[in-house]
Amino acid sequence: MSEQVTMTAKEREEWEAYKAEKEKKEAAERRKAARATYQQMVDDELAQAVPELRKLSQDIRTVKDTVFGNFQTVLDMKAEVVGFKEDGQFSHTFTNSDSTLRLTLGVNTVDGWNDMAETGIAMVRKYIESLATDEKTKTLVNTVLRLLSKDKQGNLNASRVLQLAKMAEESNDDQFKEGVKIIQESYMPTETRRYIRAQYRDETTGNGWRNIPLGITDVDLVETEQEAEKPGVEAGA
Repeated sequence: MSEQVTMTAKEREEWEAYKAEKEKKEAAERRKAARATYQQMVDDELAQAVPELRKLSQDIRTVKDTVFGNFQTVLDMKAEVVGFKEDGQFSHTFTNSDSTLRLTLGVNTVDGWNDMAETGIAMVRKYIESLATDEKTKTLVNTVLRLLSKDKQGNLNASRVLQLAKMAEESNDDQFKEGVKIIQESYMPTETRRYIRAQYRDETTGNGWRNIPLGITDVDLVETEQEAEKPGVEAGA
């Protein structure tokens, strides 16, 4: 029969403190081990996932280069058929004969202009400001001059220049038209990223284009007729 140990209050307090400290250290060791296990799991999964994703990225790039390369011949043929090259057109859409497949190839661009743009702007301003003969025409002039306003990077907006070009043609003023022409000729856009949008006709309903998801995020989307009409997914450069 074991002998019962009797502790004083102080001994009991010291024992409880020892036991609590031991449990605290053991818990800390378990957390440390769990962190090491977690980090090892992360290392193992990353070692497997990242090479696969790099391969996927390279495969996408290879297919993208191939598609653009193959369609370059089509674009050259298109220019030959229509008799001119569509300068300034940065996207082209192709649809097959039975309208079941559609592909859009394009290039995102950033507007840019050379120094001659300032000469054209000065000519246009001179003409426009000459029209301000009363308060009514001043308001119209100010509205038109806003089309020549620049963004934070100091660039004109290409779409606004197109609006000016239409106004110039309607004005029949040589100075106005020459100024706008100079601005247009000074346009030097910078290409950023090429993109592809691929679509197919829904065979179950016979109408509505469905996008083919080309981004890793978008492949989880459930394709609906509504989604089919949304802008295409960019295949990264």
